[in-house]
Amino acid sequence: NNGVIGDGGVMIFFDRIEVVNRLTIKSVLEVVRNYTPDYDKPLIFDKVHHEVNQFCSTQNLHSVYIDLFDQIDENLKNALQTDLDKNAPGLEIVAVRVTKPKIPETIRRNYELMEAERTKLLIATEKQKVVEKEAETERKRAIIEAKKQAEVANITYSQMIMEKDSQRKMSEIEDATNLARSKSKADAEYYAGKQSALSNRLKLTPEFLELMKYKAIMTNAKLYFGPSIPSYISDNLPTKIIEDAKLTAAELDAELAKLTTDTLDDGGL
Repeated sequence: NNGVIGDGGVMIFFDRIEVVNRLTIKSVLEVVRNYTPDYDKPLIFDKVHHEVNQFCSTQNLHSVYIDLFDQIDENLKNALQTDLDKNAPGLEIVAVRVTKPKIPETIRRNYELMEAERTKLLIATEKQKVVEKEAETERKRAIIEAKKQAEVANITYSQMIMEKDSQRKMSEIEDATNLARSKSKADAEYYAGKQSALSNRLKLTPEFLELMKYKAIMTNAKLYFGPSIPSYISDNLPTKIIEDAKLTAAELDAELAKLTTDTLDDGGL
């Protein structure tokens, strides 16, 4: 057993320390002449305890037992090779293997408990990382979903705006059509009224007024058949008409005959 004392004064035991070395052919004679066939004992094995003790004395127990244990092999190999390069060139350290050191039982149990707690802490830390990662993933998913909903809402809003704009334009076109129709109707009615007024104005000639006067007279006149008609009409015809016309008896008969014919044509008899 290789026992060394750590920085805290605790004895540490290494059950087995293996060192594999190789001597080149050209250096065999020189090394064997200087250090005998058992050259590896003074050059390597006797120095292993010293190098391990040198390493452990500068580190605390926790570093040797846990934190830096995986570095002991490499550190020991480098230290031995540096010394061999000076004292026995051609002798090479191929590999160094150091077993897990033994420490007092009470300390070992404490370290086991510490390792258990450390493992729990690592598990909890990793679990927390997983939870945080899941939360981050959920947050990103929520952001993506919110963006998607916002885009959908924006598209829907744009569609509503376009629909309202289309309805407004259709309403404007319909209003314009109704206005044009109403204007056309008003223009037509105005034109018809204007034409009717113009026609009525053209009708209001002296001859037309005279005719209407006679029609009014004939509308309210009573006609009789018999030889006394001329005398009756002359007696009942307004004196002013007779005076204005200055009719003779023959002309009066002709005028009366004409009035009778006009009355019949107008549907009087």
